[in-house]
Amino acid sequence: MTRMRLQAVLFDMDGTLLDTAPDFVAVVQALRAAHALPPVDEQRVRDVVSGGARAMVLAAFDVDPLSAEFEALRLEFLERYQNHCAVETRLFDGMPELLADIEQAHLIWGVVTNKPLRFAEPIMQQLGLAERCAVLICPDHVTRSKPDPEPLILACQRLGLDPASVLFVGDDLRDIESGAAAGTKTAAVTFGYIHPDDNPRHWGADVVVDHPLELRTVLDRALCGC
Repeated sequence: MTRMRLQAVLFDMDGTLLDTAPDFVAVVQALRAAHALPPVDEQRVRDVVSGGARAMVLAAFDVDPLSAEFEALRLEFLERYQNHCAVETRLFDGMPELLADIEQAHLIWGVVTNKPLRFAEPIMQQLGLAERCAVLICPDHVTRSKPDPEPLILACQRLGLDPASVLFVGDDLRDIESGAAAGTKTAAVTFGYIHPDDNPRHWGADVVVDHPLELRTVLDRALCGC
């Protein structure tokens, strides 16, 4: 049976489409400075970006996650990030060329992320990606975030596409689980924010790539239904 031709590529945001870690690191360091603490090793922050604000605060502060102090730090982190979410964030190397290839092939591309809309939307606008992105799905749009398939199913519904004609690209096991459960093809990237104890090659993705431009070959094969 011939495989369904690829019609769209959906990306996770942090660690897949965008290198957002520099802004996260800057916010963490500013937060520590505000509490009279020296800078933390930035790699500690990068390693846990996929875990969100909670994981980054715990990596940067010796604090009980059940305490009121932790919750105050988390809220302060989010407030600071709101004002610093699109300062140093950039597309990963090779991603501008990949997006151009996708558009030249008359494919649709979009973003499905666990990043709240209040951060994701201004970042896409600041980088000039909002008008090019066909769909942006955030936790605000669903009742269950990744690894649940609901965000991917919603994205495919909004695009009017069969999930089998969509490739979802991510840098976390939750991305691959979400895509697989929704019925999309999946690609795991190794250049994102991978915890040192994790291995994308063990996630069960349809393909694993080390650089965005390696997805060119994946797209070529999918476009011909090979």
